[in-house]
Amino acid sequence: MTKNKSKKRTFQGMSYRDVQRTNSNNRVKLHQEDQAWLKENFYKNIGWNNVINLYQKIKDFLNRCQFEDLTLEELFLECDRIGNKYLTIQEIENFYQSLSREVNEIAEEIDKQFPETEIEFIDFSKNTSNIYRKKYN
Repeated sequence: MTKNKSKKRTFQGMSYRDVQRTNSNNRVKLHQEDQAWLKENFYKNIGWNNVINLYQKIKDFLNRCQFEDLTLEELFLECDRIGNKYLTIQEIENFYQSLSREVNEIAEEIDKQFPETEIEFIDFSKNTSNIYRKKYN
């Protein structure tokens, strides 16, 4: 008689123990409030379904924390990168060409409005000899 060996179950190419280990390592990276929330909502690192649910929830928390730490400029760059995923190369090139034309037109208009070409130098290295102090009566 032959014995039927059950296939090893995996999640995203990881075994049960690997997912548990990943959960433990990533849980430490979370804020204390998020760790407490996981505990209060009974997310456990035992049992296949619980381990997978915990893995996905920790991943969501880590993604959220990643965007909280970004500056406004970095957020705009990230939005631009995500938006470019859905455009073809030709559409991206057309956009940047039209953007370049607009920026040049704006620069020319600024030069027309403020035609001053003289450069002003201010020397802050000299010490002033006059010291003004408020005198009290």
